[in-house]
Amino acid sequence: MSRRCELTGKAVLSGHLVSHSNRKTKRKFLPNLCNVTLQSDTLQRSVRLRVSAHALRSVEHRGGLDAFLAKASADELSSTALTVKREIEKKLAAAS
Repeated sequence: MSRRCELTGKAVLSGHLVSHSNRKTKRKFLPNLCNVTLQSDTLQRSVRLRVSAHALRSVEHRGGLDAFLAKASADELSSTALTVKREIEKKLAAAS
């Protein structure tokens, strides 16, 4: 399982651990990933995703999973999230 957020694409970064003597050794900055179940209002079902805590706050701020995916670009979404986004777009197009 990759260490990448399924909604924002936030991934592992590398850098230096700097000691008091200014000695630099390699380290990894890991994203704060959480396994969550988000509810889609349009599809009337839940979706399990592995997202960062930052993305979870963004989903809540934008008004839910459907609103977040409507604004999100396709290149930063995972295959699962992209499938859900397309299903939502199809259902909204059929409804109108």
